[in-house]
Amino acid sequence: MFLREGCPSGATEPGPISFPAASAGSPVAHKDAASGGVCAAEPAVQAQAPALSRSLVLIFALSAGVIVTNLFATQPLTALIGPSLGLDLGMAGLVGTLTLLGYASGLFFIVPLADLVENRVLVLRILACATVLAAATGLAPAADLFLVASFGLGAACSIIQILVPLAAGMAPERERGRVVGEVMSGVMLGILLSRPLAGMVADLAGWRAFYGISCAAMAAMGLLLARFLPRHRPPTRPRYGALIASLLTLLREESVLRRRALTSSLVMAAFSLFWTSVALRLAGPPFDLTQRGIALFALVGAAGALAAPLAGRLGDGGQARAGLIGGHLAIIAGSLAALAADGLDMLPDLLRLALLGLSAILLDVGGTTDQTLGRRAVQLLRPEARGRLNGLFVGLFFIGGALGSLVAGFAWTHGGWPLVCLLCAAFGAAALAVDFLGGRD
Repeated sequence: MFLREGCPSGATEPGPISFPAASAGSPVAHKDAASGGVCAAEPAVQAQAPALSRSLVLIFALSAGVIVTNLFATQPLTALIGPSLGLDLGMAGLVGTLTLLGYASGLFFIVPLADLVENRVLVLRILACATVLAAATGLAPAADLFLVASFGLGAACSIIQILVPLAAGMAPERERGRVVGEVMSGVMLGILLSRPLAGMVADLAGWRAFYGISCAAMAAMGLLLARFLPRHRPPTRPRYGALIASLLTLLREESVLRRRALTSSLVMAAFSLFWTSVALRLAGPPFDLTQRGIALFALVGAAGALAAPLAGRLGDGGQARAGLIGGHLAIIAGSLAALAADGLDMLPDLLRLALLGLSAILLDVGGTTDQTLGRRAVQLLRPEARGRLNGLFVGLFFIGGALGSLVAGFAWTHGGWPLVCLLCAAFGAAALAVDFLGGRD
């Protein structure tokens, strides 16, 4: 599907808009520091990258938000999808799991292609695959076809992690944090809104309707990206095998990557633990919320995603460390507020629910801040390896999210909501400890 072409000097192909990856100057020989691939010397391009317009940033954010909904929407739909496809309770868990496993495989095997293949072609082809696979998932007549399509859809959704570094690479360094933050706000809103939106659509028109809407939305995003996305060739062209092998080299050599991936893993564990368990808490006394009420609660928590642009600006202003510390303190404060909401029986139920909503916002603010500043730090490391660095970063914190979901069942069974809150606070405290003990970015 993707053909290896001749070795460029960082120049771009003809297209509606182009931006170079090389700086002006005399002929240079390009070398990928992570993989050792060297290209023949050619004159460097003397053009300047075009300004990244606010409308293009909005298109990046909208596209990422639309695509990411496919990863988490299956969680509230599992109870509907399983029986309709003849899956028993044990097998129904594969509905969401295979989508996320596909995403994880895409992070390590598709996202690195951003350092090898012209990015506009790569993005449009993978998005076309995601659109077709969303349709196939929604139309699947049998469980085996649904599960295969879900895995493929998850893998294609890894395109998000090509869009984020592509936007970061187009932005001037002084504005990179702001741009990453604005694109990440789309990602975080997509994550937070995916569950309530999927639940509402399924309630009105059945679970297959969600995939139909997703297919149409991604097709619309594809048309926008085809019209406005610039062409960009990576500055180096290592072979695919060397590209994948270089992932371990990057992880070993880049301490900032390791540190930021570690805190993001801990924060994502707290995020997943909270959102996996809070539906159970809201469905029980004294709140006794219906599925629609739980969906509305999730919409309140989505306000935390608005912290992303502010966090990006903190990074651009040299305040990344303060922002990270503040974000991790917000995780701890939100966890303790959630614990208090459970224990303050003397308060009216509405105030307790409001306190729980505040805790959700604080947790989302903390998670969004950590994600935004972590991505910004990673994107500043090696321009020639931007796709691989982002794939590694997301892949590693994705492990933290899986850990949080795994711990949720244990915590709820053995300690209920108080243990869930205490473990969320512990994950936040561990991330805060890394801020002080792990060195400076």
